[in-house]
Amino acid sequence: MSIPPRLSVVTVGARDLPALRRFYSSLGWDEVGGSDDTWAAFLLGGVLFSLYPLSPLSIEAAGGELPSAGWSGVTLACNVDTPGEVDVAFEAAVAAGAAPIEAPTTREWGGRSGYIAGPEGNRWEIAWASTARFDARGAIVGFGS
Repeated sequence: MSIPPRLSVVTVGARDLPALRRFYSSLGWDEVGGSDDTWAAFLLGGVLFSLYPLSPLSIEAAGGELPSAGWSGVTLACNVDTPGEVDVAFEAAVAAGAAPIEAPTTREWGGRSGYIAGPEGNRWEIAWASTARFDARGAIVGFGS
């Protein structure tokens, strides 16, 4: 058996889970049932975005070693339907408390994107790509030519 080709859950280890929960809720994202200040999740298209306390997550995923503060080298992305929506979503995220990292710009690969950081430094790219295709839930169902 092989691993199925899918991404089901992205979990962010939270230093201050209640603050992160408030931040993502303030973006207008709806929490899934069972969310509270010890674990919270948001269904984003076809992926569950989960917040879990950093210390127990580090025991499970890294043998107890805590990452240093700041950017981990991983970015998360929210793709939108039009180039103009990049700017609107970027400004909404900043208004909700995100730190602007790089303002929206047209990229050499032909799309448009900008970067923000959430309250604990996790990087999000707000992007538009002409070749991205979505289903009714917002899940990417095709990318590329």
